[in-house]
Amino acid sequence: MSDFIDGARQSTAITLSTLPFAALFGAVAAAHGQTIAEAVLMSATIFAGASQLVGIELFGHDVPAWLIVLSVFAVNFRHILYSAAIGPYFRRLNGPQKAFAFFFMTDPQFAETVKHDENGKAVTFGWYMGFALAIYIPWVGFTAIGAMFSSLIGDPKSVGLDVLLPVYFMASVLSFRKRPNFLVVVGVSAVASVIAMQTVGSPWHVSLGALAGIITAALLPPPKTPDEENASTTPEPVAEAAR
Repeated sequence: MSDFIDGARQSTAITLSTLPFAALFGAVAAAHGQTIAEAVLMSATIFAGASQLVGIELFGHDVPAWLIVLSVFAVNFRHILYSAAIGPYFRRLNGPQKAFAFFFMTDPQFAETVKHDENGKAVTFGWYMGFALAIYIPWVGFTAIGAMFSSLIGDPKSVGLDVLLPVYFMASVLSFRKRPNFLVVVGVSAVASVIAMQTVGSPWHVSLGALAGIITAALLPPPKTPDEENASTTPEPVAEAAR
């Protein structure tokens, strides 16, 4: 139980930052003709802010269902990478627990899970679910609030609420700023995303930008381990004597 409480407490800042985003989705969903119940059901079952907004925008147009599914997949493609990268951190979880964990996988959940383990703390199911549910439950609740008061918000762009999504992702990216090769990988990914936006269009620029960053990270030399760095700074006679 203490792990659960620690996880919930650790997510407080992230939860507060996502509440306006959840309300924004509820308002946009209502503006596109969804009922409050439909908007809440979408948040409860999909639980992926960016994908929800992409999907809701396409629902209002004469777009084939397969194209909507494909567009949502393009935005959420990064979660395939998340699930592969976070596998080693789930070594204490059994099969059903992993299934629950992957459902609640979001950008901040992934980032904080990695940092939690790297800080020498065990990623337990209790901690993970405490962190996840403290975001999930308010997310669903504020979706309902946004849908109920959508008429008061009007056009989200007119009050600057459309900037919440870029800020949300920027915060997740910057949490890894101390990693080796961070600037190079992010720079290449950003340039590739802008080019894709101008040539291929949305939402494919998200996946193509991510893919460019992944390829760049794979091609760059791996960072030196502490032992390698110490060896490179040790004078050669001393290194020979150590052998």
